[in-house]
Amino acid sequence: MATTAAAPQKRRRFRRVLRWLLLVVVPLLSALIFFALLQPLTLLVAATQARLWFDGIHSEYTDIPFAGSSYVRVHYFQGGSGSPIVLVHGLGGRAEDWANLMPLLVRNHHRVYALDLPGYGRSDWPRNASYSIAEESQAVEAFMDHLHLAHADLAGWSMGGWIAMQVALDQPQRIRRLVVFDSAGITFKLNWNTALFEPNTPEKLRELDNLLWPTPAPAVPGFIQHAIFRYVDRHGWVVRRNMDSMLTGKALLDNKLGALKMPMLIVWGQQDHLLPVSIGEQIHRDVPQSELEIFVGCGHLGPEQCAGRMAPVVNGFLDEPAPMPGREAIVPK
Repeated sequence: MATTAAAPQKRRRFRRVLRWLLLVVVPLLSALIFFALLQPLTLLVAATQARLWFDGIHSEYTDIPFAGSSYVRVHYFQGGSGSPIVLVHGLGGRAEDWANLMPLLVRNHHRVYALDLPGYGRSDWPRNASYSIAEESQAVEAFMDHLHLAHADLAGWSMGGWIAMQVALDQPQRIRRLVVFDSAGITFKLNWNTALFEPNTPEKLRELDNLLWPTPAPAVPGFIQHAIFRYVDRHGWVVRRNMDSMLTGKALLDNKLGALKMPMLIVWGQQDHLLPVSIGEQIHRDVPQSELEIFVGCGHLGPEQCAGRMAPVVNGFLDEPAPMPGREAIVPK
């Protein structure tokens, strides 16, 4: 009798669960899918932030003077404990670009700060700025001032490497060790169209991705392409000002890098089609105490796509008591 009475009760319970799924879970999933199709970039950034949060890396804000404005609000990630290192992203980038490398630095007992430069990510976008290397370098210096980082390691990627080297030239006393990844900053022959950094067609986006990836880039789904084009339409003017300022050549570091005296690590992807490895080799010659590590199979997006391979080299350089000046190595896959 007990078994017979329990059967209808189980069916009623199953129907209640099914109704709950239909009324709550299915609409939520549908809304999430709809949002992902409309705002995929926002969803990707949110997922990255959640992953960083689980690694103990949190979003913060501070206010700094910038480009004649009284103050601008700057977003940054902070996490870990130990010796501090500041990470500077590249052209068109944001602090989340370091998401794969940051946890590996934190686990090796470094306190990490990765900022959104003014004009990027969740930092302010003042209209009166030129977004030149000089302005962005001063922003990094002001950021370090406001966080009371009197002595720290500094790392930059692509345009961020150029900015990091400029900061190290401006304020060498506060930079303990310097790391650059696939860095701009010295003269080289452009073999690509600078307009690709404002992709507004599938063809331009494909060309840009093929410059950034070590091998032909995978196809980008159409709904993500459209989200990228909308973002470029709203915010591409900052990249344009950045690029226009760099192309004047006034901020180039040719014949200046010999003034750097702190230990320096140069990290490069051997298959970087945007900024060829010859640039890294020239920087290495200009800075006699530098170390150069070239990673086979990595392109311009090394700190993202090759973070697991690069992190031990970077951590080793930051932690070793006596860096090896003049060292040059090719790191196989």
